[in-house]
Amino acid sequence: MKVAPRFGTGHRILVTGGAGFVPSHLVEALLDRGCTVVALDNFSTGSKDNIAHLVEKPTFTLIEADVTEGLPTYHPAMAERFDAILHMASPASPTDFTQIPIEILRVGSVGTLHLLDRAVADGARFLMASTSEAYGDPKEHPQRESYWGHVNPIGIRSVYDEGKRFSEAATMAYHRYRGLDAAIIRIFNTYGPRMRPDDGRAVPTFISQALRNEPITVHGTGNQTRSVCYVDDLVRGILLLLDSTETGPVNCGTEHELSMRQLAELIVSLSGSTSEVIYVTRSADDPEMRRPDLTLARELLGYEPQVAPEEGLRRTIAYFRERLG
Repeated sequence: MKVAPRFGTGHRILVTGGAGFVPSHLVEALLDRGCTVVALDNFSTGSKDNIAHLVEKPTFTLIEADVTEGLPTYHPAMAERFDAILHMASPASPTDFTQIPIEILRVGSVGTLHLLDRAVADGARFLMASTSEAYGDPKEHPQRESYWGHVNPIGIRSVYDEGKRFSEAATMAYHRYRGLDAAIIRIFNTYGPRMRPDDGRAVPTFISQALRNEPITVHGTGNQTRSVCYVDDLVRGILLLLDSTETGPVNCGTEHELSMRQLAELIVSLSGSTSEVIYVTRSADDPEMRRPDLTLARELLGYEPQVAPEEGLRRTIAYFRERLG
């Protein structure tokens, strides 16, 4: 299966959360295609540094706005029709879940509805960035898109899990009953340059600690697993789904599954650190295992991850080394 590019020169694309880690890479890729891109971000977790190298491009517009308060129709860039809307906005780190939980729920519900209404009005393709967190602490391994998940609806992580699950339900309702050209991508653990060093996720935490030669704090026994995907692979997968006519949901990530202990030890080795690995109390509802079944992504999109963990981590360590000094 080969998906032909559907969006490029002459197309206008709206990306929410455009100054965030993954969305900033996506904005860059769309601009490279020749698209005109409008990015919305309220900078609750996004950073202007992530898109500083793009702001002078005539085909790029950055608008500071909160999609939960409605779309900024006052801005001239919002007056024209969009060909596609990519809803990427949402704080996504474990520290965010406890610090801004209501904001996370609002962007996954109210914000999603605002964007769905605009997509219907514009006749735009709507791509919803969902998450492997929709599977919760899974009882199926690897996780297929047909799996309904095992989520604690009132746990600390539920603001993100259930916010994304609501977004998926809303997207499918607009697809079924309002004829929306929609797609849902379930993003698995992703890492790479432009992550926040203090966002609480394993890769930036371990790298930051390793570069400071501090103890690497692994939660629990370290036996819990994640399949870590380099951001370039994820962006390719998102664009393949955007270009296609598929609705999904479709998993996107990599099958390189590592235990948290293995990940910590690999980062120590690649960074040349003297850090030791220590174990701390595991957070509530932390999934025991996470690995996508990529059958649909391969069959429908021709997707195949290309960057091995060692290479991706080397690139990410180099980025953090430069940033942390």
